Amino acid sequence: MPELPEIEALAGFLTGKLDGHTVSRIYPVAVSALKTYDPPLTALHGRILGPVRRHGKFLDITAGDLHLVVHLARAGWVRWREGLPTTPPKMGKGPLALRLLLADPPGCGLDLTEAGTQRRLAVHCVTDPREVPGIASLGVDPFDPAFTLDALTGLLRGERRRIKGVLRDQSVIAGIGNAYSDEVLHAARLSPYKLAADLTGEETARLHQAVTGTLTEAVERSRGLVAGDLKAEKKRTMRVHGRTGQPCPACGDTIREVSFADSSLQYCPTCQTGGRPLADRRLSRLLK
Repeated sequence: MPELPEIEALAGFLTGKLDGHTVSRIYPVAVSALKTYDPPLTALHGRILGPVRRHGKFLDITAGDLHLVVHLARAGWVRWREGLPTTPPKMGKGPLALRLLLADPPGCGLDLTEAGTQRRLAVHCVTDPREVPGIASLGVDPFDPAFTLDALTGLLRGERRRIKGVLRDQSVIAGIGNAYSDEVLHAARLSPYKLAADLTGEETARLHQAVTGTLTEAVERSRGLVAGDLKAEKKRTMRVHGRTGQPCPACGDTIREVSFADSSLQYCPTCQTGGRPLADRRLSRLLK
């Protein structure tokens, strides 16, 4: 799933491609992706596009007083195209969800695609991004000056959930998903199972530094890359996420995994849990 660093890089890449150009046509190919009907997508035809902005993990393609807001979900992506046909794409079961065709340069535009069978990619055409429920409920952005150590301390106070889940909760901190929460917790040397409210002042300070540092470094690595290279860059630079069975880059211990119904987390026992493996209920059931 694209997270804050990839969405930030995509916003910059798309701004360079779209800002100042005119929309020729927008074709909704997967009807399930379109979550609004008023104003219609046709209201964007002939409009001059502006900068592309980010709200958490949402992309906001501006067009005057209208906004085409996209959430890529787990398997969605943005693909810049040149030499696109002017004829409408066929609606079907393929990965194409929406096509935006520019009037200039001719044949250029972007495709929104979604792999797999679960259709969760979402497209909204609105007059205010805050009309999108996911944006209206977003918590503080890690790049907002308001995300201070005191602010994080206040967010965690009384929070009786595991810190892994808190970091992924978009209503608490916007933009962090499964992959970067693993990376942040490894950098902060914290167990993903630790209750957020139980963090000491020193641990909270490490966490705050890990959030801002990890995301800033990821954004800087991704800046300037074309959209097609962002996924590979993210995978290449992960230190623990997706590295099960490999040596920890910090201490050399073997990175372990805990599996859930539809996701998994990775961690280093030496760096994060005092050398103790975390309980994996799925594995425990298999061994019974």
